[in-house]
This record gives sequence, C-alpha cells and structure tokens, in this order.
Amino acid sequence: MSLTGNWSYPTTIKFGAGRLQELSTASRDLGLTNPLFVTDKGLAAQEIVNSALHVLQSDGYAGDLFSEVDPNPNELNLAQGLKQYRDGGHDGVIAFGGGSALDLAKMIAFMSGQSRPVWDFEDIGDWWRRADPEGIAPIVAVPTTAGTGSEVGRASVLTNSETQEKKIIFHPKVLPSAVICDPELTVGMPKHITAGTGLDAFAHCVEAFCSPHYHPMSQGIAIEGMKLVIENLETAYHSPTDLQARAHMMSAAAMGATAFQKGLGAIHALSHPIGAIHHTHHGTTNAVLMPAVLRLNADAICERFERVTGYLGVSGGFEGFCAYVEALNTALGVPRTLTEIGVDTPDVDRIVTDALRDPSCGGNPIALDRDTLSKVLEAVL
Repeated sequence: MSLTGNWSYPTTIKFGAGRLQELSTASRDLGLTNPLFVTDKGLAAQEIVNSALHVLQSDGYAGDLFSEVDPNPNELNLAQGLKQYRDGGHDGVIAFGGGSALDLAKMIAFMSGQSRPVWDFEDIGDWWRRADPEGIAPIVAVPTTAGTGSEVGRASVLTNSETQEKKIIFHPKVLPSAVICDPELTVGMPKHITAGTGLDAFAHCVEAFCSPHYHPMSQGIAIEGMKLVIENLETAYHSPTDLQARAHMMSAAAMGATAFQKGLGAIHALSHPIGAIHHTHHGTTNAVLMPAVLRLNADAICERFERVTGYLGVSGGFEGFCAYVEALNTALGVPRTLTEIGVDTPDVDRIVTDALRDPSCGGNPIALDRDTLSKVLEAVL
C-alpha cells in the first residue's frame, strides 16, 4: 500500500514522504505572496527549517522567519510575532514545527486583523463570534512532530503569562487552509519527544472515544487513531528512521485532533493547568495522568472498551486496555508520577480550581468536581 494521498477532510492535506517540496505551491494556491514563516526557537537552526526556507526562496518567496516561540507559547510571544507580521507587510502564515509553533502561528494569523485582545476569543460559548473573520489571514501548516494535531485544529492553546493559565482560543477559520504532512520531517525527533508527542495523539483519541457526546464520525476516527498508535508508536520510538511507522503516527496525530471535536476530558482538564504552572511537556503530562483518569471513568467507559479492544489488538477488555496503557508508558520511559517530571510541591487546590474551569471538563464521561479531580492528582503525585 502506498502511504501517499490528497485529502480534503478536515481540510486540504498533502500527505506523504517528500511533500515538503510542495510548500510553495500550497502557499501560492492560497494567494500568498509574502507569508511569515513561524517556527520555534529550538527548530529554527535545524536543517529541516533550512530545507523549507530553501523551497520557498527558490520560488521567489522572501522566507521571513519568526522563531520567538516558547514551549508553552504566551501572549508575549504573540505580541512579538504580530509586530513582525505587520511590520513586514505579510499576507499569511506558514506554521512549521510542533504544537507550540503551530499554535502560536495560528494565533498570529488569527489576530493579524483583530482589534480586541486575544483573551476576548476564549473558547467560551459563542465568544468566537466576536472576531472579524475577514481579519484572519490564511495559514499553511507543516507539522514536524506527530502529536498535537494542531495542523487540523480550529483552536490554539495560549498561556496567559500573568495568571499562569492556559486558554483555548477558538475560531473555525483558525483551521489551516492547507496542510503538508511529510513524515520525513519527524525522523530527527529525539526519542523522548517521539514518545511524548505520540502519547499526546493517543490521549486525544482515547478521550474523544470516551466522550459521551454524539459524533459518530469522530468516534470512528478515534478508534482507528488508537489502533495506529498501538501498532506504530513503539516502532517509531525504537526505529526512528522507519518511515512507515512515522507516517502512521503522523496520521494518528491528525486523527486525534479531528476526533476531539467530540470532546476531551479530565486528562486535558488537568494537564492544561499543570503545564501552565509547572511548564511540563504536555504529551508526557497526559501520559502520566491517563491511567488514573481511565480508572476514574471506569464505570462509564468499561463496556465501550470491551467492544473494541479486540479490534485494537489488546486482549482482556477494559482491564487489558488499562494494563496496556501502563505497559506502554513504561516501554517509552514515561515516569509514573508528576513529581518525576517536575511537579514539585504542587498547589493541588489551584490546579483543581483551574481544571474545573477548563472547557475539556465538558467532554468527560462522568461529571467532574473537586473531589474526583483531587483523587486523580493524589494518584499521580
């Protein structure tokens, strides 16, 4: 089977090894003449960025680069990016990198033509309608990790540096108009990033599958996304040049972010404040939380997992799935506790308070309150 395709769901996706060479074409198809290339600090000096800029410059694009993107991007990064965007007279954004770079790039495009502060567009009710849709610039997204799926997402996560809160900023037009998924770009990822981002994709699929909301298309995508992670993440981790495993993980990442239109849950509700306060890696935090959240939701999701574990290749029904998750974390070097990833002397009350305000709570299969979330934290501290 050839792992190459042209997809238009959920947006236009050019998928396959070597398709970075189509970056200029994708930009030109959107009418872009002077896009701002946005990536993160760590990636800016890497050869894959040079390769992407070379593709653009060979076709007459300036290749103006912005890379002041923190691991948990914030409104200060956004202000810097917007200044460079406006000063350079740019007409769109190329988002290149992992979840942090993609999220920040999408916000630069979103805010480029807005007059209100970014926090006015938080994912609350219909706040997104406050935005001027004509002021949102076109976006081409090029992921270099297989995890967040931000390349097919209609929102970005932005940290408020003053309050240390992660906020979800949503608008339908934040969905990139074109995506290039080239698994060759993920080959150079360090093993711990392969693990953390892959487990982030897994968490997206698992929580979407568990969500009680009705969305049959997302439900099917979540199941297949879990299967791809189960079959390919360990291979990508142990054999980093295996392009087939890398390609399937890149698909799983996009599938997870598409599936969670159905909802997320307690894993992300807790992971967001933990990451904002303690600056932990998002995917790794999700992985540490997952076993305890599965146990929390057991009564509501047990039967659901019993129906699909055979297809997923996991024996033992729901209990077998829980055991598999713990074994997968161990195999990928994921610690068992939050303390081991830097969450020292946490303010449990504050984390729980912030988690209960997170919109992810609405997709958890059981109602969340202070007691249930505190118990999850106690289990992983």
